[in-house]
Amino acid sequence: MAGTTDDPGPAGGAVPDGDGGGGPDWRSGSNLLGVDRPDVVLAAFERGEPMVGVAVIGLALNHADPEAVFPVVARALESADREVRRQGVIALAHVARLHRTVDRRCPELLRRRPRGNEADDDLWSFVPHRELPLWLWRHHAWERLVFRLRLPFG
Repeated sequence: MAGTTDDPGPAGGAVPDGDGGGGPDWRSGSNLLGVDRPDVVLAAFERGEPMVGVAVIGLALNHADPEAVFPVVARALESADREVRRQGVIALAHVARLHRTVDRRCPELLRRRPRGNEADDDLWSFVPHRELPLWLWRHHAWERLVFRLRLPFG
């Protein structure tokens, strides 16, 4: 029966998350920012849930291990859906801010996005620069140079 927990297909009801409390409600969007399990979000990708990007952001905010979150963020950054890609950028920014680290794959995928987004700035601000790719250094080095040149002139 569509829309029940027995059939959680796209826009289905709450999907049990294994802790007895029920999972996110994909139809209404409630509890999506409270998701803390990568498997729940990956299953939503498989089902084609239209609000999966919100759950990626929730996972980034709630999961204690960034290494478990990065593959899910990468999946969002690779999505064919523009909004899910945008939400993947936001999720990557949250992971960088909260955990002060990044994997190798996410910046490679981020490079395909327009510069000046939330993740560019949070990666540069919160992750040790030695862990960042050269293209991000070039982007921010130019900004810093321009800023420094303007300081003496006011």
